[in-house]
Amino acid sequence: SYLLIGFWFKNQDYNKAANKAFIMNRIGDLAMLFGLFLLFNYYGSLTYGEEFNNAKIYVPDTNTITAITILLFIGACGKSAQLPLYTWLPDAMAGPTPVSALIHAATMVTAGIYMIVRSNILFTLAPFTQEIIMVVGIATSIFAGTIALKQNDIKKVLAYSTVSQLGLMFFALGIGAYEAGFFHLVTHAFFKALLFLAAGSVIHGLNGEQDIRKMGGLSKHMKITHWVFGLGVLAICAVPPFSGFFSKDTILISAYEHHPVLWAIGLVSGLITAFYMMRLYFVVFRGEERFVVGGDTNHGHHGVHESPKVITIPLIILCVLAIVGGVINIPHLFGGDKMMMHYLSDVVPIHEHGNVSVSEEWILMGISTCAILAIIFVAFSKYYKRKDVPESDTELKGYGKVLNAKYYVDEIYDAAIVRPWNKLSAFFSNIFEKYVVDGAVNGSARLVQELSNNLRLLQVGTIGFYLFTMVIGVICLLVYKMFM
Repeated sequence: SYLLIGFWFKNQDYNKAANKAFIMNRIGDLAMLFGLFLLFNYYGSLTYGEEFNNAKIYVPDTNTITAITILLFIGACGKSAQLPLYTWLPDAMAGPTPVSALIHAATMVTAGIYMIVRSNILFTLAPFTQEIIMVVGIATSIFAGTIALKQNDIKKVLAYSTVSQLGLMFFALGIGAYEAGFFHLVTHAFFKALLFLAAGSVIHGLNGEQDIRKMGGLSKHMKITHWVFGLGVLAICAVPPFSGFFSKDTILISAYEHHPVLWAIGLVSGLITAFYMMRLYFVVFRGEERFVVGGDTNHGHHGVHESPKVITIPLIILCVLAIVGGVINIPHLFGGDKMMMHYLSDVVPIHEHGNVSVSEEWILMGISTCAILAIIFVAFSKYYKRKDVPESDTELKGYGKVLNAKYYVDEIYDAAIVRPWNKLSAFFSNIFEKYVVDGAVNGSARLVQELSNNLRLLQVGTIGFYLFTMVIGVICLLVYKMFM
């Protein structure tokens, strides 16, 4: 990921983004290493089969298993971009767009979630850790979702969307719905890869433009990209019968089984997602054209145009998966048999909604679907036929300014950690190393040199002097022998 993010190595900002990804993950990796050391100390193995068999037989005290799982969770936070180690992922969009699609859909960001799902027995033994995972997950989901509401870079909106969706998956893991979290991980890979590659198609068609305020009306020029992007948006918004509907509603019903408040909080996250994604779709593809034809914003005499087949064919394939991907794990409510989860049942426990009746499930899905459709209508009313982007999106004031600035988290990290650390490093480099370390090394050399110079004075080259010193030495030895 470090090399992919910093692919355009001549751009210093991209190099910084790669460094941030590397360093933020090292923080999580350090915690994970300590967790693995503890795990090996108590179970004598890091192999999943042996470890889980031992876990069933021998359960260490609650504090120990809690410490192990919290350390592993911190590692997962680094890999899967959760609070407070999430800031590297939005900056990872510095890489080429296919790299963004790969990172955000199928590589490192999924590693943390997969690790927890695969280690579910350990986390089930630590209910306190599960509560932490649940709180961090839903907090990250809503936190990142609100930031996405006011971003104007097409890739940044999708990047914060990824952080938000990953938070929703952690929320599912925290309530013990490992199956639901993993299912959403799979469907998310379909539509998020689609959305990122479609965004790349838009950027290609506009010759590098990423500001959505300078787009609009692209549906007339990029018909294939427009359709696949729109369908991908419906999938991430969890509109039935797209894949995101099945996976996200599975999470919400699992949350309701724990407590209705958790269901409501999860629904809020889904509504935020629906609004900023529909905002993105309408501002980019609908409304009046705001891009400039000519100059540096198009491909010569072609103007804005559809991308070639090498770009659009993968989009169509991913679009099909985003639409029908839910069939791999259709719940019993819709006559399915959870095919994917039965295939993975040896490692991922299947969660049945035993405390929620069939009628309640239908009601909950109906409420969530109606709420999402209502939010889509609100976004439609605000953005669909506007000639210009609404003033509230261009003139940022109050809370909108805070959201656009991403809650100033990067600035806080810079002021509280980066700059003090740089000053401490400068002190050790310029003062401590120069005067203490180098002083000790160079001082030792000077001391030996001074001793050598003084001892050289004894080497006068006169035999009489040498005989005199020998006599003095013998006398000293005799005196010592007589009185000692």
